[in-house]
Amino acid sequence: MRGALNLLLVVLLALNLRPILTSIGPLLEPMRQGTGLGYQQAALLTALPVLCMGLIPLLQPWLRRWLSEHGGMLAGLAAITLACLWRLQLDSAWALIASAVVAGLGVAVVQGMMPGLVNRWFPNRLAASMGLYSAALMSGGGLAAVLGPGIAAHFGDWQFGLGLWALPALLAMAAWVLLRPRQPTPSQAAGSGGHWFGNRRAWLLALYFGLINGGYTSMVAWLPAYHLEHGGTAQGGGELVGLMTIFQVCGALGLPLLLRRLVDRRPGLWLALLIQLGGFLGLLLAPASAMGLWVAMIGLGLGACFSLSLTLTLEHLRSPGEAGSLAAFVQGVGFIVTGIVPYITGWLRDVSGDFQASWTLLACTVLAMLLVTACFAPKGYARAIARCRQPAEALVN
Repeated sequence: MRGALNLLLVVLLALNLRPILTSIGPLLEPMRQGTGLGYQQAALLTALPVLCMGLIPLLQPWLRRWLSEHGGMLAGLAAITLACLWRLQLDSAWALIASAVVAGLGVAVVQGMMPGLVNRWFPNRLAASMGLYSAALMSGGGLAAVLGPGIAAHFGDWQFGLGLWALPALLAMAAWVLLRPRQPTPSQAAGSGGHWFGNRRAWLLALYFGLINGGYTSMVAWLPAYHLEHGGTAQGGGELVGLMTIFQVCGALGLPLLLRRLVDRRPGLWLALLIQLGGFLGLLLAPASAMGLWVAMIGLGLGACFSLSLTLTLEHLRSPGEAGSLAAFVQGVGFIVTGIVPYITGWLRDVSGDFQASWTLLACTVLAMLLVTACFAPKGYARAIARCRQPAEALVN
């Protein structure tokens, strides 16, 4: 029973971590008309929350001193709720951007804790549990993209398509208060809260995580606009993001389960990256012939990459505390990288007049990551991650 409740909590928390990003793209045109947003300003609505997702986990050693796991979850969910409620009222570009920062801070706090929490609750089913977490996270994003335009049309106002996502955040907050495990959170060992800034493998994992997932933020930000450029509608753009999300969920759940007997994560990552590459090349060379197919391929590859790259990170260390600390660093640096990518692809769209240069950049990035994946042989984990332990307390004081 406890395990089932923990799974339910993981799902409810994860569902709230992407609507603030994916609800934007399908409503971008009415938002631009109503607020005067340019494409580069609109990119900030995706880039700034993702940058928050990067910066906050890097502060985790300090935050642990005054913010408990329970308090952090409540604060993060409260920030998401308040940002969504604010979006029901606002009508200026800079207020939209400010709400994105508030929501991004909330998501960052919750998301930074999730891998360590999953690792602690499900140590013997890590790959499957991370797959479920990833699938729920992506499902929340897909629901917001698909339902957002319909909600906005029903209420006659694009603000409602952004703001109603306060409701699932409130539900998750109530579930956390009522259903969370009541036993004390295990205290961190002396070195488990340390810093990873001087560790080369930690940096490699972080940059790898950021770059293999960089396509996600660009697709969420620009796929609906790309669809409109090819004669589509806002609803159709949202449905394409929803289609991508369905295949992300399939990739996040299916590929880790299919390859669960393999200790080596590289074959799964190579396959996922090749599928991504095929999708981006399709958008680049023949978008009109099978846009749905290319988007589905990108989604499948992205979903598997997200789940497998986090699992790869956690498997570098045996201690849940150490692994959670490493995952926080990897997500921190990785999401900063991921947050910069849509801004670059949006800038390329502005200067070139279309999205061809953007898709070319993403395809080249995937090609480079195919080569980097060869570095992650399981036998080399312990040697690569070995480091001088630096307790957070020593660095703070």
